[in-house]
Amino acid sequence: MGTGTVRTPQDDGAADLGREQRGWYFYDWACSVYSTSVLTVFLGPYLTSVAESAADADGYVHPLGIPVRAGSFFAYSVSLSVIVAVLVMPLVGAAADRTGRKKPLLAAAAYTGATATTAMFFLDGDRYLLGGALLVVANAAQSVAMMLYNSYLPQIAPPEQRDAVSSRGWAFGYAAGSLVLVVNLVLYTGHESFGISESTAIRICLASAGLWWGAFALIPLRRLRDRRSTGRVATLPGFRQLAATVRDMRRHPLTLAFLLAYLVYNDGIQTVISQASVYGSEELGLGQSTLIGAILLVQVLAVAGALTMGRLARTYGAKRTILGSLVAWTMTLAAGYFLPAGAPAWFFVLAAGIGLVLGGSQALSRSLFSHLVPPGKEAEYFSAYEMSDRGMSWLGPLLFGLTYQLTGSYRDAIISLVGFFVIGFVLLTRVPVGRAIREAGNPVPDRI
Repeated sequence: MGTGTVRTPQDDGAADLGREQRGWYFYDWACSVYSTSVLTVFLGPYLTSVAESAADADGYVHPLGIPVRAGSFFAYSVSLSVIVAVLVMPLVGAAADRTGRKKPLLAAAAYTGATATTAMFFLDGDRYLLGGALLVVANAAQSVAMMLYNSYLPQIAPPEQRDAVSSRGWAFGYAAGSLVLVVNLVLYTGHESFGISESTAIRICLASAGLWWGAFALIPLRRLRDRRSTGRVATLPGFRQLAATVRDMRRHPLTLAFLLAYLVYNDGIQTVISQASVYGSEELGLGQSTLIGAILLVQVLAVAGALTMGRLARTYGAKRTILGSLVAWTMTLAAGYFLPAGAPAWFFVLAAGIGLVLGGSQALSRSLFSHLVPPGKEAEYFSAYEMSDRGMSWLGPLLFGLTYQLTGSYRDAIISLVGFFVIGFVLLTRVPVGRAIREAGNPVPDRI
C-alpha cells in the first residue's frame, strides 16, 4: 500500500478484515470497565467522600482558591473533563485523518486514560485534588480514544456488515463491564472477610479498571492497521478545528440532520442512565444494593439487546430498528412512571427494559452514522459524534432537575424525558438515509 492512497474494505482480504474486526471488539472490552465500575458505580460517591473529608466547616473545598461545595466537586470535575475533550477531539480527529496514523494516537489516548485510572489507587485521605485531576485526564482520554476507535468502523467493515460489527463491539463492552463489576462487588461487599477496609476495596476496584483497560488495549493495537493518506498534520487550536469541522459538515446537511436527531434522543438515553438510580432511591425508596444489582442487570441484558437489535437491523434496516427502540424507550419510561414504591422486583423489570434497548440503540446509531461520513474524514466526523454522545448531554439532566424543582415529584421528572424520544423519533423519520449516504459519497447498502 503506497503513500497517498486510502484503502477501503473492498481492497482488503476478508480474513484480514475479520482479524481487524475481532481486534476492534476488544477495545470496547478493554475500556467499558472504566465506564461501568469507575464512572457509574464507585468514583462518584468515593470522590465526594474524599472531598467532604477535606472540606471546611461550611462544607466547601477550595481548588485553586475557588470555593466549591464538596458534594458538587465530582460533577464539576466531569464537566471540566468534557471541556478538555471538546478542545482536544477535533484536533486529534483531523490529525488522524490527514496523517492516516490513528493507531499511535489511539494508543496514546488509551494508555493516558488507563494510567490515570490505575493511579486512582492513591486516592485516599483528603486528596480530592488528585482525584479530580485523575478524573479529568481519564475521562477526556476515554472520549478521545473512543472517537478514534469509532472512526475505524467504516474502514474495517463493508457497509452490509457494519450494523452487526458495531453491535458486537457494544456487546463485548457490556460483557466486560458485567464481568468486572461482579468481581468488584464481591470484593466491595466482602472487604472485611478479605482483611481490607472499605476504602481500600474501592481503590482496588478503581485501579483494577485501569489495569484491565491497559492490558486488553494491547489486542486492538496489535490487530488494527493504519490506512495512510496524504495531507498535512492539523495545527489549528481546538475550537478553531471544531469550527472548521462544523463548516465542513454543513456541506452535508443530511449528515447534520441525523446528528441532530441523535443528539436529541441520546440526551434522553444518557439522562435515563444517570438519573435512574436517583429515581430508584429517592422516589421508590430502594437501597444501594438493589440499585447496584439493577446496574448489573442492565449491563448483562445490554449484551443480548445489542446482538438482537443487530440481527433485527439485517431484516428491517438500522433506521427502522432505531425508531423501534425509541418507541420501546418511551414505553419503558411510561411504565417507570407507574412503578410502586418499595417494590424492587418492578424496578428490576424496568432495568431489564432499559438494558434490552440500551446497547442496540447505541450500536446501531454508531453504525448508521458511519455510512454518513465522507471517506477520509472518519476521525474528524466521529469527533463531532463523540461530542454529541458525551459532551452535549446536558439538556436532559437540566429538564429533569427543573421538573423536580417545579413539581416536587421525581415521577413527573422521569416522564418529562419522554419528549426527547418523541422529538428524536420525529427528527430521525425526516432523514432520508439512502440519499444522505449517497451525498456523503458512500455506497448505499441493500437494507438501511
